[in-house]
Amino acid sequence: MAKSWLMFVILLSTTTVVSAQQVVPQHQILNPWYSNAISKMESKPHFQTQKKAKNIILFVGDGMGIGTVTAARIFEGQNKGFDGEENVLSFEEFPFSGLSKTYTVDAQTPDSAGTMTAIMTGVKTDSGVVGVDQDVVRGDCRTVAANELVTALELAEIAGKSTGIVTTTRITHATPAATYAKSADRDWEDISDMPKDAIEAGCEDIALQLIDFEKNLKQRFPNANNINGIEVVMGGGRRHFLPNDERFNSADAISKIEGDRTDGRNLIKQWQQRYPSGLYVEDIEGFNAINPAQTTHLFALFNESHMRYEADRKNDIAGEPSLTEMTKKALEILSRNPNGYFLMVEAGRIDHAHHAGNAFNALNETVELSNAVTMAVENTDPDQTLILVTADHSHVFTLAGYPKRGNPILGKVVNVGEAQPAEAEDGLPYTTIGYMNGRGFHDFQDQTDADLVYQADIAEGRTDISNSDTLNSGYHQEALVPLESETHSAEDVAIYGLGVGAETVLGVNEQNVIFHIMNQAANLEQHALQKLTLPKN
Repeated sequence: MAKSWLMFVILLSTTTVVSAQQVVPQHQILNPWYSNAISKMESKPHFQTQKKAKNIILFVGDGMGIGTVTAARIFEGQNKGFDGEENVLSFEEFPFSGLSKTYTVDAQTPDSAGTMTAIMTGVKTDSGVVGVDQDVVRGDCRTVAANELVTALELAEIAGKSTGIVTTTRITHATPAATYAKSADRDWEDISDMPKDAIEAGCEDIALQLIDFEKNLKQRFPNANNINGIEVVMGGGRRHFLPNDERFNSADAISKIEGDRTDGRNLIKQWQQRYPSGLYVEDIEGFNAINPAQTTHLFALFNESHMRYEADRKNDIAGEPSLTEMTKKALEILSRNPNGYFLMVEAGRIDHAHHAGNAFNALNETVELSNAVTMAVENTDPDQTLILVTADHSHVFTLAGYPKRGNPILGKVVNVGEAQPAEAEDGLPYTTIGYMNGRGFHDFQDQTDADLVYQADIAEGRTDISNSDTLNSGYHQEALVPLESETHSAEDVAIYGLGVGAETVLGVNEQNVIFHIMNQAANLEQHALQKLTLPKN
């Protein structure tokens, strides 16, 4: 009778300590979050499936709660000319789905650092820290050593697969950072963000960890001979890679001095020196000129900070690709590896639009994520590939009232059988969509940058929106509790699965189970361990 998965991991952990051939560290394997997740996997009906995934694509809609999916489904359908409710987003057609509990070890309502670390490592941790377990004290560099966690991307890299990260946020932001970095604080995106004691203690900022990814991983696993760096990195965040010197500004710099680094290092130049055959691009012209068949490594930073909202891309000076275009290019490069690939794609600006209280952009970004998923499904083999779509957390985003079928999802509530907007007890109309907290009502009409709201005062209380076109891209919904920024929610989020191993996406899961779904589907840990034990060429 075959050993259970849990017994295999326990035996593996004890033998590899002796042989010094260990890919997942013992403290990670023995962490209760890790071992309990393995037990959860054993209870799933198709756990012992023989077919294994060659490729993994993980899509993360940052802040994409179930309410956001529902509203985006209707939003897309109405943009197609339907009533909207009957529409289906691409990933909603996946054959398997489940729920994910998003709380972190120390927080009922989580942040992206703790949640994405759980997704990538199989271990839940505290909010605010990246790639490390709960024994790390946020902001204390000295507590990082011996508490680092191995990620699914790192396992794929050790196993000889190609690896990629695509995001619409800064590439050093919490969600993408959790695929490659180990940091006591998610805010240490570059050295200027770090306290003096952390620098003196030897902690590296997140941008430097990205550039040094290959070197750092080889130091941790000197017996691995397949590590050749992350092949595809695309997103925003140039400021964290450039010196705080105007001479290094990019052509589309927004700030007078684009770079933030106070150590004088140009990390973009360092990456180019490390990968002389690689390609660095920062605008749409450079992106369109990429030849995937001839590209070994790609580093693309399309904005000083986060990339533009999809609806706002037309306003970028140098031009930016869409999430779908970036995902397609990444797959064309990564799929050349006969050993397969691991790709993480984040639609990060769903989260930012919600924080700004702007439902239009949150829903539009979700639709763009759906488009990227469609493209991935059409360009991959389900017999070789596992595709997961999930979110790191939700938002305090609501759909309320009793609007009639087909009522514009961004519109004022019009009740069944009525022609005019319904009035609340205060005599004012109200919208179907609202937020429990945030900056409240603002009407920027047809503006497409949701972040304009941070230049305006916080609005308190109800507003007469009778003369506002709530369907406009610049409309920001009312909020019950006035806050500097709208907050995350503690509710569960969905997981959608297609392809090899997707049948284990079932039921209600602790969020860290997602790592184990990917690990089991592609045998990441076993393949990585085999590469460690093979003699070097």
